[in-house]
Amino acid sequence: MTGLWKQRRWSGVAPAVLSMALALLLTACQSGPPAPPPPSSLGAPASPGTSGRAIASPSPVGPSSPAGPAAVHFTAQGDIGLGTGARKVLDTIRGLRPELNLALGDFPYEAGREQDFCGMVTGELGGDFPYQVVTGNHESDGHDGDIANIVNCLPNKLPGLEGEYGIQWYADYPERNPLVRFIMVSPGIKFHDGNNLDYSRGSERWRWTAAALDGAKSKNIPWTVVGMHTPCLSVGKYDCQAGADFTDMLIEKKADLVLSAHDHIYQRSHQIRRGQDCPALVPDIFSQGCLADSDAAMVQGAGTVFATVGTGGKGLYDVNDQDSESRYFATWSGSNRDAALGTLDVTATADRLAARFVPAADYTFTDSFDIGRQ
Repeated sequence: MTGLWKQRRWSGVAPAVLSMALALLLTACQSGPPAPPPPSSLGAPASPGTSGRAIASPSPVGPSSPAGPAAVHFTAQGDIGLGTGARKVLDTIRGLRPELNLALGDFPYEAGREQDFCGMVTGELGGDFPYQVVTGNHESDGHDGDIANIVNCLPNKLPGLEGEYGIQWYADYPERNPLVRFIMVSPGIKFHDGNNLDYSRGSERWRWTAAALDGAKSKNIPWTVVGMHTPCLSVGKYDCQAGADFTDMLIEKKADLVLSAHDHIYQRSHQIRRGQDCPALVPDIFSQGCLADSDAAMVQGAGTVFATVGTGGKGLYDVNDQDSESRYFATWSGSNRDAALGTLDVTATADRLAARFVPAADYTFTDSFDIGRQ
C-alpha cells in the first residue's frame, strides 16, 4: 500500500464489527495489480530455449529520464567473413555490450553461406540483438552471397526505419527523443545488373541522402552518423569508390561521422571541411585548407570525421604511410603496421560523441577521439 497509514481511534464498536471494518480498510488500501516488468532493452538476453549466447544488457552509461536516454552506445565494423578472426571480433562486441551494431558490408565471402554467417552472429550476440546491415560489394551482386538472404536472416530490429533495409535506409535512435540518426547508403557498389547505384550529384539517391541529413538537423537530433561500405579517402589499396561529389556533399551537409569498410584496415581522419580554402575535396591530392581540426578533441560543425573499420575479421591489407592522402588521417593500422582486427566503439550523448577502436583478442592497436557540441 502506498502512502502513510493514519491511526484511527475505534471506541464503542463490537469486536466483530471492528474486525470487519479493519478487513474492509485493508482491502481498500491494497495497491493494484503488480506493475508489469519494464520492457527488455535492445540487446537483452534471449528468452530461455533460444539458441546462441545472447549479448548482455548494455552497461548503463548515465541516468535515464522520461525525456529519453542519457546516451546511445553502438559498435561498427565491416569485412567480416566466417573465420576465427570474425569470431574474435564478435566476442569483442559481445564484451562491450552495445545497444546495436552497424555492419558495414562484406559478410560471408562465399555464395550459399549466408545462413552460416547469420547463425554465427546470432550465436554470439543473440537473435534479438540489432545487428544492422548495409551491403558490401561481395554480396550485392550475388557472387559471394546475396544481401537479400542476409536481410532475411538478420532482419531490421530498429523501429521507425525508413528506406530499403540492407541497401539504403535511415533510423533515428532511440525512436523517442533520438540522440543519433543512422544513415546507411550504398555508393560505389555493383548490383545484379552489373551497374552501380546512382549517387552522382543531383541523383535521386544523392537527394535522398541529403534530405536525410537535413531532416536530422530540422528535428534537432544531436548527431548524424553515415555508414557505407566504400570509402573515398584511404591509405589502403582502394581509390575513391564512394565518389568525390557524394563525399563532398556529406562534408557540406556537416555529417558528424562517416563510417566505411572495404579497405581491410583501420583509419581515422581529422575533421575535414568545405569552404573558401577547400571548395572541393580532390582525391589523391592533399589540401591543407580542407583540414578543420587536427587533434583528437574536436567541435561539432567544424568538419566531418571519416573512419574506415574494415577490421571485422577478414584478412588485413597493407597501409601506405606515404600515400598522398595520409595527411588527412590522424592514425591508421594495417597488416604491415600495427595490425589489428577489432571494432569501433561509440557512445553518443546530447553533448558529446566519443569513439575508440577496441582491438580483438591478441591485438593491441587502439585509437580514440571525441567530438563535442558547442
